[in-house]
Amino acid sequence: SDGTDRKAKEVASPLGLSVRGTGGEHTPIGADGTVDISPRARLFIKEKEIIQNLYDGISLLLEEEKKAGGAKSASADGPYAAFLASLDEVRATQPQNLCAKYLTTDLFNSFNDEQKAILEQCARTGVENPSSALGCYAMTPSDYDVLNAFFDPVIRDYHGASADSVHITDWDASDVGENGVLDMSKLGLDELSMRVRVGRNLTSFNLPGAMDQAERIEFEKTMLTAFDKLISMEEYGGQVYSLTPDFGNGEENPNKITEEEYQELVDAHIMFKNMDDDPYLKSAGIASDWPYGRGCYVSADKQFIIWFGEEDQLRIMCMKKGSKLNEVFDRLRAGLDAVESIDGIDFATSDKYGYVTSCPSNLGTGMRASVHIKLPNLTSDGTDRKAKEVASPLGLSVRGTGGEHTPIGADGTVDISPSARLCIEEAEIICALYQGIEQLMEKEKAAKL
Repeated sequence: SDGTDRKAKEVASPLGLSVRGTGGEHTPIGADGTVDISPRARLFIKEKEIIQNLYDGISLLLEEEKKAGGAKSASADGPYAAFLASLDEVRATQPQNLCAKYLTTDLFNSFNDEQKAILEQCARTGVENPSSALGCYAMTPSDYDVLNAFFDPVIRDYHGASADSVHITDWDASDVGENGVLDMSKLGLDELSMRVRVGRNLTSFNLPGAMDQAERIEFEKTMLTAFDKLISMEEYGGQVYSLTPDFGNGEENPNKITEEEYQELVDAHIMFKNMDDDPYLKSAGIASDWPYGRGCYVSADKQFIIWFGEEDQLRIMCMKKGSKLNEVFDRLRAGLDAVESIDGIDFATSDKYGYVTSCPSNLGTGMRASVHIKLPNLTSDGTDRKAKEVASPLGLSVRGTGGEHTPIGADGTVDISPSARLCIEEAEIICALYQGIEQLMEKEKAAKL
């Protein structure tokens, strides 16, 4: 690194190696540090020993080179040296990890100290879970703007978006299907479990990964005002179920439920599962302080649900059994309008990416529209492999009915949803789901033949 071969010779000499420039004796080393290495011994040594000594010497020399580089890196990268070294390793071994792909040492060091601290938090899950496809979560609503040099290439790579793409929000589905109705009974599917949900976060709080226990409790108490408003409305009613043991300083939680009640809600797919079991959320800090600040609001008819304290501050969803996709879509839109009209509720948005979510994969609409359908022929081998092979080209994701990374139902029931979130309008998502299911059912029938 000093432009000479002095240090290299000091290390090589005790190993019985000579160091010189690549042009021969008395020539300078290469500009990139390339040198010519050879064993010195010629007399009273066998030919095979020369080649073995060269190999052994180079091995030891490279160890010393690595140590020298590590010392330099530790000095240059300070407290983040180990973190950056881990990123380098993930980048080399896990090419699908978009966080490691784009977060190079040079890019990391281009940020100021405060930004580096946040960025290290954002990327931690990708380092600790190297098999991740994305490997990063935002920690504050402003991260996608402040840390844009990192997040933008990750987002565009994942979503396949061009550099000049800007997300547009549009819920108007009045011109879809027949007279604005997408009726799956026309596909031979009369009664399905339909669900549409969106992720939302308030501008006035950190995203879940950066919240501490006190902020989680404060967020829950803020949302209780909104839930009270919904409960007072005839079309919603309902109640709040909270997992928070207490609000601190001797303040009891009037909505606290028992462990048995919680499990009943999980089994009914109304409440989310224990987040401590998710290594990705755990590494990101999103699962921290469990179960404080966690719970849900459920309407009287149990069709409109709001989770609080999960991957996003809020997961707002509408679910019902039926065949008309528009009904669940329109109910969710009305519910969102009702929630956002309440004082103090201001959803975080980005001019470029739409609604802000913890995971870059959900940016844009933040929406996941899904139905549970039976595909016994495409799942006849007990797996969803064939179903995924058919669904993927249609822009659909397939997973178990219990959520991501869960098995398919014994009767072949799977959860189907469009993959796109960013640079797609809300109305397009519901249409994509209908059209995708139509084509998927054709493949299911063909598989029976």
